Amino acid sequence: MSAAPSDPSTTPDASGSGVLLGPAEVRELAEALGVRPTKQRGQNFVIDPNTVRRIVRTAEVRDDDVVLEVGPGLGSLTLALLETAAHVTAVELDDVLAAALPATVRARLPERAGRFSLVHEDALRVTELPGPAPTALVANLPYNVAVPVLLHLLATFPSIARTLVMVQSEVADRLAAPPGSKVYGVPSVKAAWYCEVKRAGAIGRNVFWPAPNVDSGLVSLVRRTHPPATAASREEVFAVVDAAFAQRRKTLRAALSGWAGSGAAAEQALRAAGVSPQARGESLTVAEFAAIAEAGPRRHSTQADDGRSQVDDDRNGDEEHTA
Repeated sequence: MSAAPSDPSTTPDASGSGVLLGPAEVRELAEALGVRPTKQRGQNFVIDPNTVRRIVRTAEVRDDDVVLEVGPGLGSLTLALLETAAHVTAVELDDVLAAALPATVRARLPERAGRFSLVHEDALRVTELPGPAPTALVANLPYNVAVPVLLHLLATFPSIARTLVMVQSEVADRLAAPPGSKVYGVPSVKAAWYCEVKRAGAIGRNVFWPAPNVDSGLVSLVRRTHPPATAASREEVFAVVDAAFAQRRKTLRAALSGWAGSGAAAEQALRAAGVSPQARGESLTVAEFAAIAEAGPRRHSTQADDGRSQVDDDRNGDEEHTA
């Protein structure tokens, strides 16, 4: 008599722990769910237990951490995180995967199922999470939206102190690039606003199913205790960054002329910030971008308008009081 087909949610992984998903379990679970990875959503499932454990170690996940995961897929990394973390909250957009993941967690880690939460939503639109605030973000991010998702979550959840994400290797290089690098750009500066950023390793293509056509890399981001000191808001600083790199081959005087209102106004703001008008965006630190934003003509114009409005309000108040 032939043996019954194994349940992929309870088949022991290749490491022998009986918890993590190996290549056979991933494929069997996907087949049982009728799931086929799609390029549209950047789905490449990790099939190597050693890789997900390496990610958890590199992320320095502790037993008191509340970990936020994005794009958990079939649960390969989720299970490894749950082995250590106090709680894991996973954000999944795909209807089928979101419905299946809690059952996979219950089947393979029943004693930790109460420490798992699932949010069925687009990570770019998430503004609230159930349970305690996340202390760490650890994720194999969908490669087609990796940077927008990362920046959105860092902005939305300031409690995230440590982040380790797996992204396309070229994106990892851009995120961790220092000023002066050929790949230094908008992602580099905006990530540096929030965190100290560095490359944390490379990941081979053979640990994924299906194998991607690009190499992958790990990026570590540790939240700054304080963002760069400036009176300008994050939005004002990022507006300068966007303008500077929209025409990265031009000098900052030319590139920021639209932002400032004219080339002369851009030059005035740059000189006030201690930055050469002939410099280019790729040479500036995040602190220098913040200084430019603070010296920006629009910001000072708004402040002057606010001041005049306050004077007018005071005068009107006096008139009303004395009438």
